[in-house]
Amino acid sequence: MLKLFLLLVPAIFLDPVNGYSNGKVTESCRSMKPGHGHPSQSLPSPYTVTVDKSKFSAGDQIKVTLFGSPTTFKGFLIQARDMADPSGDAIGSFTLVDHYVSQLLNCGEIKGSAVSHTSKSGKLKVEVVWNVPSNPPPAVQFFATVLQHYDTYWVKMPGPIILMGNSTPVPTLTTSAVQPTTESSVLRKPFSSKDCGSTKSCLRDPIGCDPETDPKCYFLSFTSEEHSVVFELSGPTEGYVSFALSHDKWMGNDDVYLCVRTDEYVNINPGYVTGRTHPTLDSQDTLTNMAWRLSDGVVQCMFRREIRVPADQDRFNLDRSYYIFLADGKAEHGMVHKHHHQPLISSEKKYITSSPENLNGSRSPFIIKVHGALMLVAWMTTVSIGVIVARFLKPLWPESTLFGQKIWFQVHRILMSSTVLLTCIAFTLPFVYRGGWSKHAGAHPFLGCTVMALAVLQLVMAIFRPHPNTPRRMIFNWAHLGTGTISRIIAVAAMFLGMDLPALNLPEPWDTLLLSGFVTWHILTELLLELHNLFIIRKAKNVKDDEVEIIDSAIGETEGHMIKKIVLTVYICGNIAFLSAFMAAINCI
Repeated sequence: MLKLFLLLVPAIFLDPVNGYSNGKVTESCRSMKPGHGHPSQSLPSPYTVTVDKSKFSAGDQIKVTLFGSPTTFKGFLIQARDMADPSGDAIGSFTLVDHYVSQLLNCGEIKGSAVSHTSKSGKLKVEVVWNVPSNPPPAVQFFATVLQHYDTYWVKMPGPIILMGNSTPVPTLTTSAVQPTTESSVLRKPFSSKDCGSTKSCLRDPIGCDPETDPKCYFLSFTSEEHSVVFELSGPTEGYVSFALSHDKWMGNDDVYLCVRTDEYVNINPGYVTGRTHPTLDSQDTLTNMAWRLSDGVVQCMFRREIRVPADQDRFNLDRSYYIFLADGKAEHGMVHKHHHQPLISSEKKYITSSPENLNGSRSPFIIKVHGALMLVAWMTTVSIGVIVARFLKPLWPESTLFGQKIWFQVHRILMSSTVLLTCIAFTLPFVYRGGWSKHAGAHPFLGCTVMALAVLQLVMAIFRPHPNTPRRMIFNWAHLGTGTISRIIAVAAMFLGMDLPALNLPEPWDTLLLSGFVTWHILTELLLELHNLFIIRKAKNVKDDEVEIIDSAIGETEGHMIKKIVLTVYICGNIAFLSAFMAAINCI
């Protein structure tokens, strides 16, 4: 858990950043320090703590006020401590004045010994009442940590000192406790991929890009030097770039490193993710030789880290193998949000201290790639060709049979059965990958479930279809046509939405244009075949008006076969071309 109580905890991999905006920060009781990874402000604080009494006796109540005008604050933590031991535990207890803006916390064994915020809303003033304990020390001092923004806060500001009875007055401290920070320098030139594979290992997106010349290059390199490793991280972002070392391809229980842009400065911090939760930002003490650069929207940072850090259990040993995650996203006041797209994940584990090499990676998990590929095959190719065969091409094989059934019917049945089978397989894969229902995929999974249900319904209706000469056959025909048409429309909508989900995220706007092109291609093909049928029927009517009842079967067997064969061949070639383009794109991400 993060030690902080304010605002939102930075989340590289999860959305949204939640943090301790609810103020429940008992783990920060002793240090009173936020875990945001940013240094406390060294400038004078615009906030003040006051009390309504300077003397107290056991059992008294002291009104404590924290205010700032006109500057508001979003979070706070107030405690009273023995002035002789300001680093010790909080003493006494508090009573709330306004339950909407403040709440009690239990620091140590004393109930209600601290007060914090209930939300991140802006505040101008907070009032609470401190209850003097039965056995108080001679002098008590109040302390407050106040957060203005995620990266702007004052830690353990010393407040008023109150004395018991006739105790001797003591001087008031005038400086706030400022935590020491590790300095970083500015890089003079951008990183280069020139030595990738020879003196340093590199993970890049796009493959083979050079951050020195390509402003859209996401780049991570690491070089082993005796007892330490030097990391270089670069990427186009207005917020942050980060990488993580992981034992598997799932986010969680990972060693994380972030370079976060704050105005014209880059803050470099290590962190750790426990389970699929938000990362805890740790001290910079484990990092040395830190440097950074901002230029044309590109954030670059570098640092050195010891191969082993026995004093910090959250830092992984670098002489072992890990999957490497590379991510970026938005940041506000140093607070990071969910990454813009799926992190780039190395294809294989890599020993950080092993021989240099160029690493390959993907932003889409293999199981999601398979899901997308199977759904595209099913709902772009097999179902589309199957529909055209059944609707327009029956006359091409009037008497020919295959396993006791007409060829058109067997082709249609094989293609439609393949569609249902591919859909069933593809349908299960996201659930296997996510371990359940995805709450962040929007309408796509709902549409997918609808398509799955309609596909199975089509199969069931086809199995139990009435004989062609029965009265119920007409009902089946319309139900079969309607269900199939609706399922195809919903499937297309699901494909449009699924292509842009973070787990797949095909290139935009190319993916939308390509799928729109396919839909147009298919509609034009069906319109052409429909017009061709109407032309044949009208021609037949002009020749033999008295044979209307057999026009659809007899005329279709003798006229227009060559045109239909040409249209079918061209359509299949175009269909495969569209499908191949999508398969190539999925393979490249």
